[in-house]
Amino acid sequence: MQFSEIINAKVKNESDRPLMKKDLFPVSDRLQKYLYQYGRDIKLPVAYKDLLNYRHTTALRNKKGKLTHWETAIYDLKEMEFLKEGLIKTYAALKTEGNLSFIKHLDVERIDFCEFGNSVPFRIRIINRINDNYDHYYIKAEDASRIYGLELEDLLSPNRITFLSHKGTLVEEHIAGIPGDVFLEDYLSLPETNKIRIAKEFVKFNERCFARLLGDMRAYNFVVAITPDIEDYQYRLRAIDFDQQSYEGRKNLYLPQFYKENYEFVDLVLKTLSPEVIEQYQVEERTAMAYRVLNSGKQLMELLGIMIKDEISEYYKIKMLTEELNKHFDTSYFSNCSTMGNVVKKQLKMVLQKHLKQIAPRNKQRS
Repeated sequence: MQFSEIINAKVKNESDRPLMKKDLFPVSDRLQKYLYQYGRDIKLPVAYKDLLNYRHTTALRNKKGKLTHWETAIYDLKEMEFLKEGLIKTYAALKTEGNLSFIKHLDVERIDFCEFGNSVPFRIRIINRINDNYDHYYIKAEDASRIYGLELEDLLSPNRITFLSHKGTLVEEHIAGIPGDVFLEDYLSLPETNKIRIAKEFVKFNERCFARLLGDMRAYNFVVAITPDIEDYQYRLRAIDFDQQSYEGRKNLYLPQFYKENYEFVDLVLKTLSPEVIEQYQVEERTAMAYRVLNSGKQLMELLGIMIKDEISEYYKIKMLTEELNKHFDTSYFSNCSTMGNVVKKQLKMVLQKHLKQIAPRNKQRS
């Protein structure tokens, strides 16, 4: 697909947002067994519901003094003492497999709360009292579709991601990077920013999201990670919000290039990359994903087998998406899909099949 085939919503001056705030889907017994098998499901010291007992909240501003979507939750002293111990142990479970020998010098500096997100998350700020270094992690309401999104990110993207889940509570590591909207405002125009490399990474990110049907990748739902390299910088776009994994019915909602919030990225692609180069980067990303499919092998097939049987969207959205994908690929391949898991599995096969056929024989020769 060429970028010119879909006109960005900012140019069309029309709404591009998901249809509504999505419901949370329960974790099925099959998915819970999968998570336990692969070390994702462990008993947690603090549950999501424990964090709901705050007395009040205060608005949180960023370093520029601008209001954010986050508020700081204030608890009474007895409640906070209980939470501190559990939250530090939860951080240890996430970062050191539960090794508690390092927690004596750790403290909870702040607990922030955001009503804006689907999972209504809490952000925990952990501080090291020895050197004042800090880190964050998140506690959210458990949601099956989000868990599928996290697992697919871990298996199919160039990024590994750590999370834990147990009986209604989801714990996620913080994904470091500059939020996409902040990057557009503060970094894109800097002389040291390599605009061609940014354009390249947006093309690849766009391809990854569409191949595994990750939706709602507006600029503030992904970050830009910058790595100094020989004589320049490398960039990677990383999703940080997985609530809209294969939930919506409109195909365009799985293409970051369509969102008006991403217009500056799209404009950069069209100004700096030729159609031939765009196609090259798309093929590069599909080839990389095909290698990841082969490497993840049995685990990916297990996950998709469970996903096919789970309800993580509404029937009319499944019907809408299958029709739009059939039209997009000029096929009837998606017509018999009855769940979003079916659609994701067939979408991956449709997008990656040619590349899998090319690299599978080479992998067998190596082994």
